[in-house]
Amino acid sequence: MRFSTATHCTEEILDYVHTNVCGPTDVCGPAKMTSIGGNHYFVSFIDDYSRRCWVYVMKHKEKVLELFVEWKRNMEKNTRRKIKILYSGNGGEYTSDPFLQLYRDEGI
Repeated sequence: MRFSTATHCTEEILDYVHTNVCGPTDVCGPAKMTSIGGNHYFVSFIDDYSRRCWVYVMKHKEKVLELFVEWKRNMEKNTRRKIKILYSGNGGEYTSDPFLQLYRDEGI
């Protein structure tokens, strides 16, 4: 199988953020083994410009919106920049009504 080259170009941090894609969903899990803290799922956010990656573990995948909002708030506060594009595999977590409203409200 041949893969095409991406055509997007980032010039600053938070211009383009990836979230992990695990098969038909964007939240990975449930894992076969539970972590020591009782977590079954994880999600990552990767800044395309810096290639820095943040990984969060969760007991329930429904926590992804709460984690994303917290991560977004911290990143935007620390960098004084806004997220422009969030790339996901369009899993249900990222196409739910609360996420769609967040995208509209925040201009993502």
